[in-house]
Amino acid sequence: MGKLVVAIDGPAGAGKSTIAKLVAEKLGYVYIDTGAMYRAVTLKFLNSGEAFSEELVTSIANKIAITFKPEPGCNHVYMDGKEVTEDIRSSKVTGEVSEVSAVPGVRTAMVDLQRKIGSADSAVLDGRDIGTVVFPDADVKVFLTASVEERAKRRYLELKEKGKEVKLEDIIHDIAARDKYDSERKVAPLRCADNAHYIDTSDMSIPQVVANILELCKG
Repeated sequence: MGKLVVAIDGPAGAGKSTIAKLVAEKLGYVYIDTGAMYRAVTLKFLNSGEAFSEELVTSIANKIAITFKPEPGCNHVYMDGKEVTEDIRSSKVTGEVSEVSAVPGVRTAMVDLQRKIGSADSAVLDGRDIGTVVFPDADVKVFLTASVEERAKRRYLELKEKGKEVKLEDIIHDIAARDKYDSERKVAPLRCADNAHYIDTSDMSIPQVVANILELCKG
């Protein structure tokens, strides 16, 4: 079997990262967390202390070095040689990442980097435009989704587990707003690729979803 690219797209909170990591682990493929890449650019922008501008974030995206070091249970993210695995998940970064990732120059820089990493080896990538823009010729394309309520509940439990004080209704509102923004943005909007396998995970367990995708990879 030659190199395979598995593209997993879907809205915020659909469990893409969790599923993609497990699929990559089972197949022995590289896992490329594209969301983490945009979050790293956002973190570097926030750390600059400068006012937002498309020119600034594009410049950051063109110069930033992002690498991954996968270990069982964790995909460590490094920005310019420094580990930022936890830092990029802060609420501050979450609040800004949609605006940063919608900038055309940022997307161009990250797509180039994603293609470079993905073309070097068999890989699993997750995001919002992998099967439509980044790897339109991916061998296996999946669109993962779930109801807004189900996605919010999962995120709520995940944050509570980390000891964070959050309200379920706030998360429902945030996810619905993120869906709208991602679906309506001008550059690479969130949509299901024509030849993608659509999987609604609302009533599925993580092992069931992983098994489903592994079957698709067998061709």
